[in-house]
This record gives sequence, structure tokens and C-alpha cells, in this order.
Amino acid sequence: MRELSGWLRGAVTLWLAGWAAVHLYFGGFGFPEPIGMRSLHLLVFTPPLFLLYPAFATRSPAHRPSLFDWAWATASAAPHLWVFVNAGPVADRMEYVDEFTPLMMALGITCLVTMLEAIRRAVEPGLAWMVAGCILYMFVGHHLPGVLNTRVFTTPEIVEAAWLVPTAGGVYGPLTGIVATTIAVFILFGAFMQGSGTGRLFSNLGAAVAGRYTGGPAKVAVITSGLFGTMSGSSVSNVITTGAMTIPLMVKVGYRPAVAGGIESASSVGGALMPPVMGAAAFVMAEITNIPYGDILVAAAIGAVLYYFAILAAVHFEAKRAGMEPMPLSDIPAWREVLADVHLVLPIGVLVYLMMERWSGNYAAFCATLAMVGVSLLRARTRMGWRAVLASLEAAGLTMAPLAVSIAGAGVVVSALTATGMVVAFGGIIKELADGNLGLLLVLVALTVLVLGLGIPTTPSYIIAAAIGVPAILELGRPLGVDMLQAHMFTFYFAVIADATPPVAAAAFAAAAIAKAGPTITSVHATRFGIAGFTVGFAFIYDPGIMLRGGIVAIVTATAIQVAALTLITSAYAGFLLRPMGRVLRVALGIAGLAAAFAHVLPDWQRLVLGVGALAAVAAWQRFGMPVRRTA
Repeated sequence: MRELSGWLRGAVTLWLAGWAAVHLYFGGFGFPEPIGMRSLHLLVFTPPLFLLYPAFATRSPAHRPSLFDWAWATASAAPHLWVFVNAGPVADRMEYVDEFTPLMMALGITCLVTMLEAIRRAVEPGLAWMVAGCILYMFVGHHLPGVLNTRVFTTPEIVEAAWLVPTAGGVYGPLTGIVATTIAVFILFGAFMQGSGTGRLFSNLGAAVAGRYTGGPAKVAVITSGLFGTMSGSSVSNVITTGAMTIPLMVKVGYRPAVAGGIESASSVGGALMPPVMGAAAFVMAEITNIPYGDILVAAAIGAVLYYFAILAAVHFEAKRAGMEPMPLSDIPAWREVLADVHLVLPIGVLVYLMMERWSGNYAAFCATLAMVGVSLLRARTRMGWRAVLASLEAAGLTMAPLAVSIAGAGVVVSALTATGMVVAFGGIIKELADGNLGLLLVLVALTVLVLGLGIPTTPSYIIAAAIGVPAILELGRPLGVDMLQAHMFTFYFAVIADATPPVAAAAFAAAAIAKAGPTITSVHATRFGIAGFTVGFAFIYDPGIMLRGGIVAIVTATAIQVAALTLITSAYAGFLLRPMGRVLRVALGIAGLAAAFAHVLPDWQRLVLGVGALAAVAAWQRFGMPVRRTA
């Protein structure tokens, strides 16, 4: 991103901050009608992307936009301005029946081209190529054989479907609607949390809790990244924010750079799984499924804790095996330093309370944001003056802008897949390959999400995979009672952890840059530290107790199975439980852990006995001094 200066820097800051403040106002007092709100959101946040992000990293001006950038920005505003001005007629028109005029055609093409360029610059070239490929597929699909064959689409039909058919997706579809409303206000809440010093509270809390223990810096990274995730829900921003502090500390006490980067990226990815804010995809899930966001938070709570438990366990075993030291006492903040900021948790309590009381997400975030400003005034060290408020509004605007175009692009993909029938066809292909086996279907859907995650961000990946895979999961999972929330949580988890899995992993690559390590090996380590994402994802289907469903026995049993399985798997990988382990014992523990996590053909009590029994047997063997061969 460019570092602008002078009057243009001030103008862009005021523009982004001002429109972020307008979105906050809407969150508390009501939004305009849908088409008007969606077009306004894209109108104000698309043009700045061309000023802030250069077309080419090496050839474009580094500190100012070129004339071409200004032209792109102006062109990108025109279609959204026209829709905003004509919001009433656009909302009332009959799709594919009312005339699609030459002016609409020109504006639609302009919108799609500028949107693709904005995504390429500011989000991810892979997503731009996917959107362009889906549009191209509508042009050539009738020439393709078999399940890929489509009916003939005219050019006006294609442009109208992608741009001006909000009921089926497209640029102004429901996905853009949820980003322009609820997600925007939650982004504001996260920005104000950071501006008030809540990040310092989380960082100090993590150091105070874990810094005195073996491998302290790594445990601080895990705890701090999880807490930061409650603010941002963005894995890459978590890596950049916390990794600049934690990765050098981990390397300093003995972790290899790639391992340190893997720990940080796995921890940061989990931020999107951590209530109460989670990631943007969770809000999209609430919109798609019509399930209250509060119910999603409840269902996600134990899974998020298990995810971070597994990383902490892996970090602990790794540190014990290597004989690492805790953090220096001089680097660990005193508890009075932590308690000096503790009042900043009150707005989070406000948010959780309002969400549990079934208030709308945007209104809950609005109230929590105002509470954050008010609570910050209680102490001088956290007091938010006008500069801090302006900086928080600008930070929120900088986050909203790339997300706006990426979700609009995902809407175009959904529209193309729906219009061509590929949602049904691709879902049918997966279901046919599974041949009635739910477990195999889940593996195929998980692989689909991970492959999508190679080139596109979490939220679009989740949206596309949910459209393709969830109907098949619901159909084959009917005998087990699998419902909508279980199927979507499964898909959501794999979309999130795709940010840390090779060969392309945005969070791991960001961590690798800080650690000065190879990005591929960093992503490999991130995957093994984030192993809980795989086990918990399947547990949503087979062990619904972790979603706080059923009686207390079902909830405790499902959670205990996961705890035992994850402890076995992480200790086997590290080669350490209470003492170092030889290869044979590591393999045996790994098999026992995988069986406890995935052998769903066994009754739950047998899986629990297997996991706990294997763990207790090895711990007792090592504790009472029986010979254990040290690994090489």
C-alpha cells in the first residue's frame, strides 16, 4: 500500500474516516434501503483503492497516484453512483424482463472491469482470476461437454446477472449487504478496541499469564493472537500486529525462525474462529443460514478454545524437548500494569450481552463501540482524544475498502455459479465421488475449501464452498441429524485454516517475512500447530457436543475426546510428553490420537477410553522412570 503525503494523505484520511463514521451512525440508527446502502458502500470505498494501491509494485509511483490511477478511481465510482441515484427504479425493475439499456450495459462492464482491477491490486490476484473465469464461463459454457455444458447466455444477460440482479448474488447481492451493514460496524468496533489500548491489555495479559513458563514467548504469541482475534478476525493483520513482537522473542529463546513463524500464523489464523467477533465469514454465515449470530458464537466457543489448547500443547512439548527457557523477568509486565487497562474489557461484555439477548449484530457493535470510547475516558493512559478517534475511523475504513470489493467479487462468482447451474452440477460431482459415504464427502468438501483457499481470501472461499458443498452434506448427513449450522461450521473452519496451509498461505507468508524464513516450510509448521482445525471441523459433524448441544454428559464427553486426541497428536509430533519419546512410541501415540479424533465408527465412550487410556499409560510409564529412548 502506498504511503501518501501532503494534502492527498489528509483528504484520503478524512474520506475514509468520514464514511466509516457514517456507517457507524447507520449501525445505531438504521440503514437506508438495501440497494441504496450497497451501492453507497461500494461508491465510497472502491475509488480510494486505486489511490492507495499501485498497479505494479516496481513500476508505479510509490508515494502518489498516477493519472491512470485517478482515471481508474473515477471510472470505478460511476456505476455505483448511478445505482445509488436510481436505487428506487433499480430495486423495482423486473430482472431479465425490463430493458437492459445500452447505458446500463456500459456501466455494468465498467463496474466489472474496475472491480476486477481493484481486487487484483488490493486483495488477491487469484480472486480476480476466479471472478473473471466465472464470467468467461458464462460466455463459453455452452461449448463445453458433459456437466460443464450450460445454456447460451447473451452478453447483456451476463452483465446483468453479474451486476444488477441483487436477488441471486452479483455486485449488489446479499453478500455485499451484510458487509455494508453488520460487518462494517464490527470492523469499527475492532478498530476502536485497538485505538483505545485494548491491544496493549491483551499483549500484557498474555505475557503475564504465560511468560514465566517454558517456551514463554511462544505461549504469549498464542494467547495474544487469540485475544487480538476477538478484535480483528483477520489472520494477516493479526500476524503483522502481534508477530512483530512475538516472532523475534521466540527466535531469541531458541525456536527456529520457520517454527516461530508457524506458531504465530497458526495462532493468528485462529483469531477468525474466536468469539465474540470472529471473522467476516461468520457474519456471512448468519446471513446465509438465517441463524442468529449469538447462536453461532455459542456453537463456536468450545471449538475455538480447543484450537488454542492444541497450539499451546504443541508449543509446550516443543519447548520442553528443546530445553527452552521462559521469558526474561524484565520483559514480563507486572499484574498492576495489566490491571491498569482492565476496564477496557467492559465494552466486550456489553457486546456479548447484547448479542446473547438477540439484539441485532450491528446495533450491538454500535453500542459496544460507543462504550469503548466512553470507557477509555476513565483513565488517562487509555483516553481516546479526537486524534485517536480519527485514527480508529481511518483504520476501519482501510479495512472495509478491500473487503468491500472482495465480497462483491464473491457475489459475482455466486451469481455465475447459480445462473449456469454449476452449484448443482459441482455439488453433484462431489456427491457422486463420495458414493453415499458421508465421511468421504466431508473429506472432498474440505479439500475443495483448502484448494479455494490457495488463491482467494477466507470469506469468498467459504461462500463458494458453502454454496457447493453444504447441500450435499445436509443430504448425506440426514441420518445422523446433521443440520444447517453443523454443515456451515464445518465449511467455515476449513476456509479459515486454509490461510495457514501450503502451498499458498497468506498468514504463514506474512509470518515468514517477519521471521526471515522460507514461506513454504513456515506454512508446513503452521499446519501442524493448527491441527485442531482439522479435528474440530469434523467434530462439528460427528461430535455436536462441542457445539454445546445435548446434555452435560455429551458436551463433556465430546470435549474430553478432543482434548485427549489433540494432546496425543501434538506430543507425538513433538516427540515429548513428560520425557522425550522414541520413534515407535511417537507413532503409537499418533495413531491413538488420530483414532480418538476420527474413528467415528466407534462409540464415543470407546474413543474416550482409547484417548485417555493411551495418554495415561504413556504418562505413567514416563513418570515412574521406565526407560524411554531419546530421539536423535
